[in-house]
Amino acid sequence: PLPEPLLQKYNFMSRSQALINLHWPENFAQLQQAQRRFAFEELFLLNLNIVGKRQKLQNLKRNVIYKDLKKWQNEFLQLIPFTLTKAQVKVCQQIVANLQAPYPMNRMLQGDVGSGKTIVAAFAAFLAIKNGYQAAIMAPTEILAQQHWQKLQTILEPAGIRLGLLQGSMRAKEKRKIKDLLMLGLIDLVIGTHALIQEDVQFSKLGLVVVDEQHKFGVLQREAIKHKSLEDLNCDMLLMTATPIPRTMALTIYGDLYLSRLDELPPGRQPISSSCIPYEQAPIVYQFILKEISKGLQSYIICPLISESDRLEASAAIQEAERLKNSVFRDVRVGLLHGRMKASEKDQIMESFRRHEIDVLISTTVIEVGVDVPNASVMLIQDANRFGLAQLHQLRGRIGRGSQKSYCFFLASKDRESVRKLEAIARLSDGLDVAEEDLNIRGPGDYFGTRQSGFPELKVADLIRDYKLLTLAKEEADFYLQPENRHHLKIFNIDTEEENHNGLQ
Repeated sequence: PLPEPLLQKYNFMSRSQALINLHWPENFAQLQQAQRRFAFEELFLLNLNIVGKRQKLQNLKRNVIYKDLKKWQNEFLQLIPFTLTKAQVKVCQQIVANLQAPYPMNRMLQGDVGSGKTIVAAFAAFLAIKNGYQAAIMAPTEILAQQHWQKLQTILEPAGIRLGLLQGSMRAKEKRKIKDLLMLGLIDLVIGTHALIQEDVQFSKLGLVVVDEQHKFGVLQREAIKHKSLEDLNCDMLLMTATPIPRTMALTIYGDLYLSRLDELPPGRQPISSSCIPYEQAPIVYQFILKEISKGLQSYIICPLISESDRLEASAAIQEAERLKNSVFRDVRVGLLHGRMKASEKDQIMESFRRHEIDVLISTTVIEVGVDVPNASVMLIQDANRFGLAQLHQLRGRIGRGSQKSYCFFLASKDRESVRKLEAIARLSDGLDVAEEDLNIRGPGDYFGTRQSGFPELKVADLIRDYKLLTLAKEEADFYLQPENRHHLKIFNIDTEEENHNGLQ
């Protein structure tokens, strides 16, 4: 089912002919033509749904109104004690353009760790608040939420903006107070975790939502927070991620979003030296860590598990901390951080690490997002083959945040399955390159459902191999969903006006 003009434009064979040639081709050329025709059809149908979703969003009327944007932009720039990078300025301009559009903003901001996404989020929140609305920033972990809260307090409170923090570990009385203030409109900007989407959380006038590390939240969770305002407002939405978005995913899964990329690190940042290390060379890395500590620097050691398991041969943080504390690191200060600790314990450990009361922090992936300690210069990731590429890139981003040279070591066995992944992460430093390799290995996940890993159910098309065909299919979907061209789509017997969460039947 392809419109006749498309068949002629690309010299595609009919569906019946393509089906026959797919199963009983006379030669390779016939087979490839049939495959190309069906691949295009799948990608065209896919993009019709994506473009339809985007058009539906654009049909929402903007009722969060912004005025005096130039004035508030200048005031924000006076608040921050540094100059924005060119990439940050560009993204801020894109956000301003969205806020002036007749429909709500729906933008994804991708930037490597340390590229300055938090300041962009603060900029968007500042504009919303100065126009009389509330803003919310939702983060996946309490460590990240607290870090945002501390950083934004120093920037925004001098401008008279009232900030609040809401997270699950808070006492019931503290949470109730924050929720009451939100409902009364007495908090301008709230930073929180999943606690923000609890049923009893209500805003007085929520105009802007920022979701940090958006892939850590479910599809439905990201939607839930948009409908928390007592006033019926079509919120502006800014999603942020340090997990880079491959080109194919940008065209498909995120095709209904406007995409921004921070592709420039702040001045003074140095590239991180990365290398794969076999287990037997671990003592060499430990000596290197001690050498860095002697210079007054700090280190992370990452373990995949909290405690040892009979079923998994992988290092565990608790046992590893005990072993290293009593052997190679007995003369330095060792700290332990993992997800089973109480929030207050985690906060205390991280604060001690920030204040340089700990030299080596042994941790699970609880530090994967948001931890910012510029004095940390070395990271050793144990059993690195147990982590995905995107996760390894995120973990590595916890170092290299100061002016000194930083080093990341991936400790793992040299089995064939691990080699490709670990050699790739050691070789690649740009997040987009890492993402492309990750897509090759792991698959892009569901398109319209809620599953977020594995391969989509495409029968013929291949998102990586057929990238050029995907681009063409997107262009054609854009064209055929224009009002004057929709009559060509009647053959599909699908309603492109309605969003179909289960995909095309």
